[in-house]
Amino acid sequence: MKINKNLILTVVLITIIMATGSNQIFLKTSAVVSQQQQPLKITNNTSNATTATTPTNIRPSVQTDFNPNVTSPIISKTAFVDPLAVIIGDCEIGKLVLFAPFAVCRGDEGTPIHIGDYSNVQDGVILHSLETTDHGKNIDDRRYSAQGSLLKANDTAFKNGFAIYVGDKVSLAHGTMIHGPAYVGNDTFVGMKSLIFNAKVGKRVAIGVSSTVTDGVTIPDNKFVPPGSIITTQAQADALPARVGSPYENINSFLLHVNQELAKGYNAQTIHKLSTEIEDQLEQQEMLQTESPTGNPNATASSSLK
Repeated sequence: MKINKNLILTVVLITIIMATGSNQIFLKTSAVVSQQQQPLKITNNTSNATTATTPTNIRPSVQTDFNPNVTSPIISKTAFVDPLAVIIGDCEIGKLVLFAPFAVCRGDEGTPIHIGDYSNVQDGVILHSLETTDHGKNIDDRRYSAQGSLLKANDTAFKNGFAIYVGDKVSLAHGTMIHGPAYVGNDTFVGMKSLIFNAKVGKRVAIGVSSTVTDGVTIPDNKFVPPGSIITTQAQADALPARVGSPYENINSFLLHVNQELAKGYNAQTIHKLSTEIEDQLEQQEMLQTESPTGNPNATASSSLK
């Protein structure tokens, strides 16, 4: 029996895409998931019955009077979203982002939510925001520009603004809550169990564990927020010490390396596992089997999928 390698590779590619969806991982670049996508079919091993289902941990928002557009997440194909994480609605996840177990991005109220390239969203992080529009009308001071300006409802830039903007190379450590309107600048570390709400955090900032930043304050670039701080006035924010020389000076660079390697590893592990499962299935279905020239029916030709 002659093996058509092109046919096998085509089947493998299609199966990987389907299997990836069934494992609740969406690999996307800039396209939004279609609301009309076909449901996945899951076969019950104990019967011939099939049930239609769609992944539940990555799913579109719903239509409401404050958010009439039904929107699906946009996730870079190089990001890794753990199957135990949840991403809903208007969330944008950048390159090589690690979205860890039990992290949540809920872009169904204040929208959109942006997570920049090479950032990491660790276990138990919550991203959610106050509504940005109400019955079709924009709401003042509920979105930031990508450059960090808080936007008024009548500003033409409002339509391109963000309820939450998390920049590139940002680490959101375990149990952090970022509740919009909020802005976190590039190369910033937000420590475990910290809260940022109605506030802007600049670039290259290090926020110590269990800190709170709120009430409209702006943390200037290159600052250190000591653990347990409660920053509610601009005077407090301006008086903060420098990150350089603090105990947290280099923490973000270490975390960025670790989490990017994890994102790469988990992605590779997932694809390798799927490829192996597919090859096993093909062999079981005798798609890779061939009769030996001697007529021995137990002999098989070796084959590899690369």
